[in-house]
Amino acid sequence: MQACQREIVVYILTMKPFNIVLIEPEIPPNTGNIARLCAATGTVLHLVGKLGFSLDDRYLKRAGLDYWEFVSLKQWPDLEALQAAAPEGRFFYLSTKVERSYLDAGFQPGDYIVFGKETKGLPEDLLNANKETSFTIPMPAEKVRSLNLSTSAGIVLYEALRQCGGLG
Repeated sequence: MQACQREIVVYILTMKPFNIVLIEPEIPPNTGNIARLCAATGTVLHLVGKLGFSLDDRYLKRAGLDYWEFVSLKQWPDLEALQAAAPEGRFFYLSTKVERSYLDAGFQPGDYIVFGKETKGLPEDLLNANKETSFTIPMPAEKVRSLNLSTSAGIVLYEALRQCGGLG
């Protein structure tokens, strides 16, 4: 069992890391939970635009526990700056405003998985300009408007890792 675990760790460390992008996140515990997710998976966390909290926020720190030192964190003034820094990057946009399931996305190592702010999501014009790479997480019961941001990030990131063999 230990040999298998070492092989998985070596593969994950040699695979180009995925990127979680949060545009203007508003709720510190959500971002903290996503930071912990990123630390656990070797994923880069990008915070874009005006944050609804300070990076010194105690709730943010508490949600990320003592894993912050293991988080590759980058900040950007806007999405355009991030995209300019990653001209070859493949960006996938997640929203409740589109119909296509994230299970139809063909993820590759190094992809950028983009989420909007908790209260508004991603802007419609961004989704309209990127229809081919905009996806949703289906909610069969249809009684809930949206899932929690950190839950959504975990669902999609683990599917991307699964598709790329990053889970063993």
